[in-house]
Amino acid sequence: MRLSLKTKFTLATSVLVLAVVTGVSALYIARLTRQVLRQAEDRAGFVAQQVKDACNQALKDAAERDETPASESAEDLRAYVQKAFDNSSTLNTLIESAVGISPTIYEITISDKDGIVLVSSDASLRGQKVAMRPPVGSLVSARIFEQLRALYGPPQTYEFSYPFTLIGSGHFGDIRIGLSSVFIRNEISPGLESAAWYGLGSVLLSTFLAFTVSRFALAPIDSISAQLDRISAGQFDLQPVVERGDELSVVSTKIVGIGKQLRDVREIFSTLRENLDQMMSGLEDGLLLFGADGRAVLVSPSVEKFIGRRASDLRGKRISEIFPANHPMRSALRLEGDNIGPVDGTEVTLSDSTGTRRIGLTAQVIRERGQRMGTLVTFRDVESLQRIGDQLQISERLAALGRLTAGVAHEVKNPLNSMRLWLEVLKANMPVELEPQQAVKMLDSEIDRLDRAVKTFLNFTRPVELKLEETDLRELLDEVLDAARPSISKAGLELRVDLPSEFPPVFVDRQLIHQGVLNLLLNASEFTSPGGRITLSLRRSGDSAVIAVADSGKGISAEDQKKIFQLFFTTRPGGTGIGLANTFRFVQLHNGRIEFESEAGRGTTFRIELPLARSTNAPSGKVRDFSQPFAEEKR
Repeated sequence: MRLSLKTKFTLATSVLVLAVVTGVSALYIARLTRQVLRQAEDRAGFVAQQVKDACNQALKDAAERDETPASESAEDLRAYVQKAFDNSSTLNTLIESAVGISPTIYEITISDKDGIVLVSSDASLRGQKVAMRPPVGSLVSARIFEQLRALYGPPQTYEFSYPFTLIGSGHFGDIRIGLSSVFIRNEISPGLESAAWYGLGSVLLSTFLAFTVSRFALAPIDSISAQLDRISAGQFDLQPVVERGDELSVVSTKIVGIGKQLRDVREIFSTLRENLDQMMSGLEDGLLLFGADGRAVLVSPSVEKFIGRRASDLRGKRISEIFPANHPMRSALRLEGDNIGPVDGTEVTLSDSTGTRRIGLTAQVIRERGQRMGTLVTFRDVESLQRIGDQLQISERLAALGRLTAGVAHEVKNPLNSMRLWLEVLKANMPVELEPQQAVKMLDSEIDRLDRAVKTFLNFTRPVELKLEETDLRELLDEVLDAARPSISKAGLELRVDLPSEFPPVFVDRQLIHQGVLNLLLNASEFTSPGGRITLSLRRSGDSAVIAVADSGKGISAEDQKKIFQLFFTTRPGGTGIGLANTFRFVQLHNGRIEFESEAGRGTTFRIELPLARSTNAPSGKVRDFSQPFAEEKR
C-alpha cells in the first residue's frame, strides 16, 4: 500500500513518541518494581525483628513464672520453648496482625534449627518440617526481566529468614517471613496500569498533533505535485505555485527553472530525433530500442522489412504488442512479459509468401549501475551478409591468386622454358665425351626439379572448393587412424586413442580435414623414435571441437617453430615441406585454428580447433594472401 507523505510524517512522529514513551515506561516499571521489592524485603526484616523481640519476651515471661526445661536435652528444651511461645499472647497477636496488615507477607513461621515448625500463622504447618523456599534477596538482586517473569509467572513464595538464638544455647532456630509473588504483583500492577494509560494517551495526543501539523506544513506539496503533473504533460509554469518564503517555495521556484530547461531539451531532442531518423533510414540493419518500461522509443525504418510493420506504428508500443504470443521471434528473444533477455547472434527462419528468410537477432540489455535501463534489438539479413562476404572473399582470393600466379609464371616459368630450349640446343652440339654429357644431364635434372616445384606451388595456390557436410568427428578420426596405422606400426610406435562416446557434429569438408589430421599423424611417426608414443584425442572446448595429436619425439627447435607452417620448409631429408602448410590452410578454410606446443627432447602436440555445428551452420572458406609466410599470417 502506497502511503502519502502526510501519513508517513504522522506515523513517524507517532512511532518516535511511542519509542520514547516505551523507554520512559520501561525505566519507570523497572524503578517501581525494584522499589516495591526492596520495601517488601525491608518490611519483612522489620517484622522479623519484632517477632524476635516478642520471642525473647515470651521466654523471659516464662522464666519469671519459674518455668524451666525438664532437662538439658534438645527435646525438653524444644518443648519448653514451644510452651513459652504458645503461652505468649503478645507473640501470637503480633504474628496474626503482621500477616493481616502487611500487603506482601503471606506467612510467618518460627522453626527450630532442624526446620520443625514451632509456631506459624498457618496452624496446619505446626510440627511439620519447613519447605525450602527461594530467598527474597535473590529476587531483589535479579535483573528487571527476571523479576517481572517471576512476579507475573506462576505463583511462588519467597522467604526472608532471620536467625533466633537462646542465651547460653547458641543458635536455636529461624524466624521465616514468607512473601507471596502474587501479593507483590498486586502492589506493582496499579503503577503499571497508570503508566500504560499515560503512555496510550501520549501516543494518541502526539498522533493528533502530528497529523494537524503535517496537514498544515505539507499542504503546498499538493500544489507542487500538480505543478509537476503539468510539466509532465508538456505545460510549463512561468511562476512558482508556492510563495511562502520557506523551503517548499524554493523547491517550487527551482521546478519552474527545471521546466524551462526541459522545454529547451524537448525541442533539442525533437530535432535530434528527426536527424536520427534520417540517418537510420540508410541502415540495412533494423534497430529497435526499448525503454525500461518495455515500450519502443526508437525504431529504424528498416525494421519494416523484418517485422512487416511500419516504424511509426511500432513506436510507443510494448514488447508484448510488437511480439505477440504467436510471433516466431518471441522464443528467440527469450521474452518474459515485457522484458527481453540478452541474445547473442541467434538466427530465426521466417516463412512468408516470398519464401523463407534467415534473420540474425541480437539483443543487448542496457544497464546503468546494475539497474536495467532498456534493451537494444538488432535485426540482420544473414543471407545478404553471407552473399556479400562470399563475394568479397572470392574477389580477394582471385586477386591474390591472380597476382601470385602471374608473378610466378613471368618470373620463373619463362626463364625455365628458355633454359630448357637452349639446353636442348647445347645437347645437340656437345661432344660425345662422358664428362660434358653428365654435366648436361645434371642441368636437365635440376631444371625438371625446379619445374616440379613451380607446379606444386601453383597447385597450392589454386582455389579450393569446400564440400561442407555435417560430420561426426569420431567416425572421421577412425578413418584417419585406419590410414595412418600401418605407418605407425612400421615405425615401431605405440598408438593411443582417446575419443568420447558422444560428441556434437561439425560442418567440415571430410576430405580436407582427413588429409590435415593424417599429415600430423604421419609427421609424428617420422619424427618419433621406435618405442615412442603417439596420442590422438578429441575433446570439446566451449563451442569448438579440439583434435590433438601428441608425440614423444625429439620436438621442434625454437628456431624452426617460427617457420613450421611456411610452404616448402622441412627438416626431413626428402621432405617436400607441403604437408603442414596444407594442414594449416585446410584448418583456416574451416574458420578454425591450429596451434602447437613443443619442447626439445620431450615431444610435440598439435591442436586443431574447429567450430561445432551448433555455433555455426556452415563456415565459409577463408581466403589468404599466400605470398606471405604462414607463420606471419598466424600471428
